[in-house]
Amino acid sequence: MNGADDVRIASHAYIGLGSNLDEPVAHVQKAFEELGELPFTRLQARSSLYRSAPMGRLDQPDFINAVAHIETALPPRDLLKALLGIEQKHGRMREYLNAPRTLDLDLLLYDDLQLNEDSLILPHPRMHERAFVLQPLLEIASISSIPGHDNIRELLAACKGQRLERELDT
Repeated sequence: MNGADDVRIASHAYIGLGSNLDEPVAHVQKAFEELGELPFTRLQARSSLYRSAPMGRLDQPDFINAVAHIETALPPRDLLKALLGIEQKHGRMREYLNAPRTLDLDLLLYDDLQLNEDSLILPHPRMHERAFVLQPLLEIASISSIPGHDNIRELLAACKGQRLERELDT
């Protein structure tokens, strides 16, 4: 863990990664590395990469999506701030809702914390409705359900109409 001399107890967090601009696979692969370089944080697991159709605004390229499991001593708000910093390094622009993006990092879960504040909602809203989050989460998670929601497998089954393909060269 970066900052291994720190004695704080680490929490488990799951991060959703997505990109559909400027070599999306490269952005997601680099972001996995950058997550492991955050202070007091260790990358525990990374899912395969998945190709998914855009949601909301459909006139844009497909996304490359994945999920990372990290162990971190950063509190949720500090972790979110660090994720936004990584997005900025990748040239993330927030022009309009559901716009194409070089990198999107979403704090999906932080331990079993349930939080609903202006800038941070946990578990991430709508994650339970998105195959591109649930499938990679299921691949690496040591959990079987999302706090406040059903079993991950059942939630994924409810998303059966969403196109999602595992990338073969990940």
